[in-house]
Amino acid sequence: MGRNCSYCARKVSNGSRGRPPHFDWLGLLAMAAFLGSMEYVFDEGPRWDWLEDETVRYAFVMAVAAGIFFFWRVLSYRQPIVDLWAFRDRNFAIGCTLSFVLGIGLYGSVYLLPLFLGSVRGYNALQIGQIMFVTGLFQFMSAPIAGILSKKLEPRLMLALGLSLFGLGVYLNHFVTNQSSLGELFLPQAIRGVSLMLCFLPINTLALGTLPPDKIKNASGLYNLMRNLGGAIGLAMINTVIDHRMAHHMRHLLDQLTLSRNVVTSTLDAMSGRFADLLTTDPDKAALRSLIGMAQQEASVLTYADAFLLMSFVFFAALLLMPLVHRPKAAGAPAEAH
Repeated sequence: MGRNCSYCARKVSNGSRGRPPHFDWLGLLAMAAFLGSMEYVFDEGPRWDWLEDETVRYAFVMAVAAGIFFFWRVLSYRQPIVDLWAFRDRNFAIGCTLSFVLGIGLYGSVYLLPLFLGSVRGYNALQIGQIMFVTGLFQFMSAPIAGILSKKLEPRLMLALGLSLFGLGVYLNHFVTNQSSLGELFLPQAIRGVSLMLCFLPINTLALGTLPPDKIKNASGLYNLMRNLGGAIGLAMINTVIDHRMAHHMRHLLDQLTLSRNVVTSTLDAMSGRFADLLTTDPDKAALRSLIGMAQQEASVLTYADAFLLMSFVFFAALLLMPLVHRPKAAGAPAEAH
C-alpha cells in the first residue's frame, strides 16, 4: 500500500512539472492593443493635429480603454504577462525613468539633426551620413575607455557624467545657423558619441542591480520597453515642438517684413534689380517670394535650435534624480539588459 501511494505521488508530481505554465493571452492582447494604439497616437498625432483627427481620436480612446484593462489585469491576475511590481524598487523605477530620457535623446537626436541638415542646409543622404558618422566613430572609440571607467567610477557618478555630456552635446547644437556644416557640428557630435557609452553601461547596473535575481528577467523587458517608449514619445513631442515653434517664428518674422520699414523696401528693390537683370517676367513678385523664402529658412533654424535646447534641458533635469538612486551591490550590469 505504501509503495502504491509513493508511486501515485511521484506520478502526480511529474505530471504537474510537465504541465506548461498558464499563459495570460488576454493580458497579452490588452498590452498589444494599449501599446499599439498609443504608438499610433504618438506617431500620427503631430501630423494630424492630435485629437482633431478622427482616426487619432479613436486610437486614443482605444489606448485609454486597453490601458486601464491592461493595468487592472497585470495587477490582479495570478500569473500576469508582466510583473509591474518591480517598479516598487526605487532604483528600478528611477532607472526606467532615466532609460526613458535616454530614449528621447537617442532617437530624438538621430531624427532631429538629419532633418535640419536636409531641410535647412539641403544636404543629401551622403553628406548627412558623413556628419552623423562622427557620433558613431566616437562612440566606438570611447567604448574601451567607458569599460575602464565602469570599474573605477561609481555607477551613479559615471551616469551623471554621461547625462551631463549628452545634454552639453545637444545644447551645443542649439547654436546652429543656416551655414552650419561639419566644422561647426563636429564637436557636438563627438561629445554625444562619448556620452552614450558613459550612459549605457552604468544605467543598466543602477536599474537592475538592486533587484533579486529571479526578478531581473521580467524587469529587463520593462526596462528596455521604457527606452523605446521614450523614443516614440520623444519623437512625437519633437514634431509637436517643430510645428508650434515654426508657426511662432514665422509669424514673428513676417510681422517684421512690412513695407513701412526702410530696410525691407531697400532689400526688395535690390532683389528686384537682380531679378530684372536675369530677365525675370515679374521681378517684384520674384523678389517678394525670395524674401519670404529667406524668412522661412530663418524660422526653420530658430525652430530646430529651440528643439535642441528643449532636449538638452530634459537631460540636465534628469540629473536631479541622481541623488535618489542607491548604490547597487552588483559589480556589473546583468546580462539580460541591452
